[in-house]
Amino acid sequence: MGSRPPPRFIVRRHDDTGHRQRWLWLGLAWLGSLLVVGLVVGALSRHAAPAAVDHRQQRVLLGQIEDLKQQIANLQRAAQVNDVATRSLRGTLAQREEELSGLRADLGFYSRLVGGDAQRQGLKLQEVKLQPIADSRGWNLALSLTQNAKRGDEISGNATVSVEGLRHDKVVTLDWPALGDAKQKDGLPFRFTYFQQLHGTIVLPADFRPTRLRIHIQPASGEPVNRAVAWGAALSGNITTAQGDHDAQP
Repeated sequence: MGSRPPPRFIVRRHDDTGHRQRWLWLGLAWLGSLLVVGLVVGALSRHAAPAAVDHRQQRVLLGQIEDLKQQIANLQRAAQVNDVATRSLRGTLAQREEELSGLRADLGFYSRLVGGDAQRQGLKLQEVKLQPIADSRGWNLALSLTQNAKRGDEISGNATVSVEGLRHDKVVTLDWPALGDAKQKDGLPFRFTYFQQLHGTIVLPADFRPTRLRIHIQPASGEPVNRAVAWGAALSGNITTAQGDHDAQP
C-alpha cells in the first residue's frame, strides 16, 4: 500500500487565552499612558498656578508703586506751591516793613519840622543814606538836615564827612579832603529855613574796609552837629546816635 501524501492544510485549535492576554497588556499599557499623562498634566498645573499667582502679585505691587509715585508727585507739587507762596509772603512782608520804616521816618521828619513836640529845637541831622555806584569804589551820599519850623530863621554852613575803617588790619580814618570832590574841599554847603537835603560823592581806596561815618555839620553861627553812623545803618538809611554825639541846641 502506497504512502499517503501530507495534508495541505493543518487545522489548529484557536488559542483564546493568549488573545485575551494580549488585549489585557494593551489595556494596561493604555491605562499606564493615561496615568503618565495625568501625572505630567498635574505637575504642569502645579507649576503654572504659582506663576499665575506671582503675576497677579506683581500687578498688584506695580499698581501700589504707581500710586505711591503719584502721591509723591502731588506732595512735591504742593511743597513747590507752598515754597513759592512763602517766598512771596516774605517779600511782601519785607516790602511792608520797608514802607513802614519809611513812614516812621517821614512822620519823625514832619513832626520835627512843624514842632509837634512844642519845643524849640536847633539844627538836626535827620537822615543819612549811602548808595553804591556800580562798577566803582564810589558811593553817593545824602544828608537830610532839619530845623524846627518855630524858629523861622535861615541857617547856613558846611557839612563834612570822614570814614573810619580798617586798612591793612589797622584802624584808620579818611577825612573829607581824601574822600570828596576837589570842588567841595570845604564840605557840602547848606542854606535853609526848614529842611534841606545835601548830596555828595565819596570814593574809598580798594584796600579800605569802612565801618563807620563821622559827620560834622558846622553852621555859620551856633554849635556844630556831630554824629557817628554805622556804615550798615547808613546803607539802610537808619541812623543811630553814639555816645557823645549831639545836635545843635537853640
